[in-house]
Amino acid sequence: MPGHTYVLASANVDKAAEIADILGAVPGLTLVPRPADVPDVEETGETLEDNARLKARALCEATGQSAVADDTGLEVEALDGAPGVYSARFAGEGASYAANVAKLLSELERVGAVEPDARRARFLSVAFVARPDGTEAWVEGEVTGVITPEARGTGGFGYDPVFAPDGFDGRTFAEMSADEKHAVSHRGRAFRALAERLTADGDEVTGS
Repeated sequence: MPGHTYVLASANVDKAAEIADILGAVPGLTLVPRPADVPDVEETGETLEDNARLKARALCEATGQSAVADDTGLEVEALDGAPGVYSARFAGEGASYAANVAKLLSELERVGAVEPDARRARFLSVAFVARPDGTEAWVEGEVTGVITPEARGTGGFGYDPVFAPDGFDGRTFAEMSADEKHAVSHRGRAFRALAERLTADGDEVTGS
């Protein structure tokens, strides 16, 4: 991975900033922002891997450079794995973070998931690289935890105010510093693993 430049595929400003923070410490890796004239990629995949590939490949083809993307889902046991691949649009296309969180809490109330053991969940991220020569590399990162009864904290974005990761004193991601969150989060784990994977393989990986 050292010495390589990647276009950041994400159109989500918050996610792009987080990925840049996580990968910023990797020696020799240069991230360039998504060009403003590249249209949003329609996420039509049935899995997180599908959507991450769609985004990375689209930016790679549009720019002629290697591209890095991710797709992330929150899977809640009491909701049979929902919202999953639909996490960003759980409350509808273009839904705000607050609207998605409100729907999640409402759905858990609807099914009677009150106690912490009934509110188990995991975040899963797929970090994906697509290159102009057609080769690809991807890894997964996950973290388990519980959905809190109400939103807490002002940091992070998305479902961070209602997700308390296991083994971290009960705080939600939104109550942690950025460094604390990156150390244990799904996205932090995925992109650190991707950096290690590509470095170990000389950036010549052809698949997962």
